[in-house]
Amino acid sequence: MNAVVMAVGIMLVLSLCRVHVVIALIVGALAGGLLGGLGIEGTLKAFNAGLGGGATVALSYAMLGAFAVAIAKSGLAHAVAGKVLALVGRQDSRGAGTIKALLVSLILVVALSSQNLLPIHIAFIPLLIPPLLYVFARLQIDRRLIACVITFGLITPYMFLPIGFGNIFLNEILLANVARSGVDVAGINVTRAMAIPALGMLCGLLIAVFVSYRGRRTYDLQRIEQVEQVAVSYNPRTLGVALAAVVVAFVVQLLLDSMIVGALAGFVLFSLSGVVRWKESDELFTEGMKMMAMIGFIMIAAAGFAEVMKATGQVATLVDAAAAWIGNNKAVGALLMLLVGLLVTMGIGSSFSTVPIIAAIFVPLCVQLGFSPLAIVSIVGTAGALGDAGSPASDSTLGPTAGLNVDGQHNHIWDTVVPTFLHYNLPLLAFGWVAAMVL
Repeated sequence: MNAVVMAVGIMLVLSLCRVHVVIALIVGALAGGLLGGLGIEGTLKAFNAGLGGGATVALSYAMLGAFAVAIAKSGLAHAVAGKVLALVGRQDSRGAGTIKALLVSLILVVALSSQNLLPIHIAFIPLLIPPLLYVFARLQIDRRLIACVITFGLITPYMFLPIGFGNIFLNEILLANVARSGVDVAGINVTRAMAIPALGMLCGLLIAVFVSYRGRRTYDLQRIEQVEQVAVSYNPRTLGVALAAVVVAFVVQLLLDSMIVGALAGFVLFSLSGVVRWKESDELFTEGMKMMAMIGFIMIAAAGFAEVMKATGQVATLVDAAAAWIGNNKAVGALLMLLVGLLVTMGIGSSFSTVPIIAAIFVPLCVQLGFSPLAIVSIVGTAGALGDAGSPASDSTLGPTAGLNVDGQHNHIWDTVVPTFLHYNLPLLAFGWVAAMVL
């Protein structure tokens, strides 16, 4: 049994059995390392070497958590939520449906913009989503729908539009690695190459919105009130400081490309303004770090898991095994390459990290099978994007969970990972295969 398949399989099965994702990642890494011939000492060495790769993201989440708590104390987001609640109270069921549609559309637009217009990635989630949980509950919106909407917004722009994070993924990673592997990419329209797979993502979103999660779901309002303090007192000055802090945080992040420094700048502005008192700052900071601790530890463990998978060297073995099944059949070849990409990304949790690993192996195989350069770019890009949604260790699933589970009523695996896997990976697999066949 291939070590990568075994490691990812164990991690996924344990996660689905409600074993904590951190434990599932550690056990999966140990099993994969031992099966891959690293031995216990080599496995632990590789795992420990990879831990540092997740530390930056984990600290970023912790800082964002502290900043989010400061925002909550100011009442800015709750003032917006209060206005929405007032509208809900005055509307009949048809009007409430309109407000639901507007809220979902707003979250979708913000998520899409977070990848290009305002490339802050997941930084908006802990600031925007928790204060709206009470509104969601009053409208009986299924949080699985919100998770699918956010994940769509986090993934689709970078895999389709060469702007912001999309420029990094499509031009600096995808095209660069395909070219490095021996295919001339001059004149290739990367947006055209990824258009059909992106339609698969859109199809999944439409199914989630209009079919799977269109119904109502009840949540405990008291549990939300305990963590979100729905009745927050605020004044115009406090709201002004909060708005300024949000702007400062985003501007600093964009200028320095650092969520850590951006969130710190916003938190310091709160402290200097007096909205957060100096004697309260330590407690608020600790509270915010607790709120985001789980996601941080998962990202750290995921980095160690990914390093073990790379150290085994069995991604290439997995592809060689797939090649033996392919023969000269392009249809089977495209499908197996996409499935391998899904498996690798599910384990690593990052499309950006998967493409460099698989491109060097997939591109020569694609050339041998006679795929066009445009189809090769589409296959490698889709294989890399597959698994970003639906991976327990991806920030595209961890981010939504961090915002939706502050009151403990949203399970990471069953309410985020499984829904996004079903609604995005399956359509992406189908549409990616079609793209490989027609381009």
